[in-house]
Formats: sequence, structure tokens, C-alpha cells
Amino acid sequence: MFWTVTFSLLQGMGELLKIFFLTLLFSLPLGLIIAFALRSRCKPVSWLFNIIVWIIRGTPLMLQLIIIFYGPGKWFDNNIWGYFSDGRMAACVIAFVINYACYFAVIYKGGIESVPVGQREAGQVLGMTKSQIFFKVTLLQMVKRIVPPMSNEIITLVKDTSLARIIAIMELTKMGESFIKSKGITWPLFYTGVFYLALVGILTLLFNYIERKLSYFK
Repeated sequence: MFWTVTFSLLQGMGELLKIFFLTLLFSLPLGLIIAFALRSRCKPVSWLFNIIVWIIRGTPLMLQLIIIFYGPGKWFDNNIWGYFSDGRMAACVIAFVINYACYFAVIYKGGIESVPVGQREAGQVLGMTKSQIFFKVTLLQMVKRIVPPMSNEIITLVKDTSLARIIAIMELTKMGESFIKSKGITWPLFYTGVFYLALVGILTLLFNYIERKLSYFK
């Protein structure tokens, strides 16, 4: 039984990692784009994206998952997710990417604004272009400042992947829970927690290492 449970949880872990890495792959750059939009000098653009971010951050991710997965089929009488080889996973990743991109955007925005304006002005005096100032002056200092809040969000993402069960994705928690119904046993749930703790522990060590490497700004 132990090995049966372990094999099932490893399968669930595979789905968890798929959601986790795909979300980071797309939400990190998208969040930076949204951060620029939030700081745009064009007021309609900044207002629009501030409203979008407010809505996404102010509503549960579970609700967003349900709307994104079931909504198109109800609104357009056409299940767009059926065009994907794994429609549930596609809907899940899109919901996670939108949600986390908005959270990352706020972190990016705070990191950019925390860099003293005088340093950007000094770059302009030296004849640097806006892109050179951003990549050579702002970005390096911003990264140092956003690592702690970003690490918290990424660790939260690990645990939020359990919400994918709401649209019947057999991720880690769903796999652990399945043994209650099929075998009437609860210990796989505690074993499931070990998998989460292991992954969170690895990420914690990784971010601690990154923070130490970036300590040259102190």
C-alpha cells in the first residue's frame, strides 16, 4: 500500500510541478509588463490596469479558476478548452498566470519605485538611454529588493496549486484525498504534506542562497 500511495502522489506531484513551472514561466514576464502599465504616464492605461489588478487581487483564485474553465462554454456555447489536448490544465495555467502576474506586477512596481530617483537622473546626466538606465541601474537594485516578497509569493504558489482540484485536475492534494474515498484511509493526507514541505524547503534554501548572493547591495 505504501508504494501504491507513493506512486500516486508522485503522479500528483508531477501535475503540481507542471502548474508551478508554467505559471512562473509566463507570469514573471507578464507581471513586469503589467508593472510598466501600472506606471504608465497615459492615465487611461494606468487606470485600466490598476482596476484589473484590483479585481484579480481582490477575488479568490478558486473563483477565477471556475469562471475561466466553465465561463466560455456557458457564454459562447462553445467549450474552447476542448481544443487543447489537456483543456483542464490549459485553463488552470491561464487562471494561475493571470492571478500571479497581477501580484508580481505590484511587487515589481514597488521594487522599481524603491530605487532612488536621483540614481536614474544620474544615468541621464551620463547620457544613458532609458533602457540602459533600467537594465544597468534600476533592475539590479530592484531585484535585490523584490526577492523577499517574491519568494513569499512563489512559496504560496506551491500551496495554491491544490486549488486545481476544483476543476478535477489530479494534482498532489487530490491524489492524497482520493485514498479516503477508495480505501477509507487518512494517512496518505499526512504523507501528502511531506511532499509539500520538501518542495517548500528546497525553495526556501534556494531563495536564502539568492539573497546571500545579492547582499553586495548592503
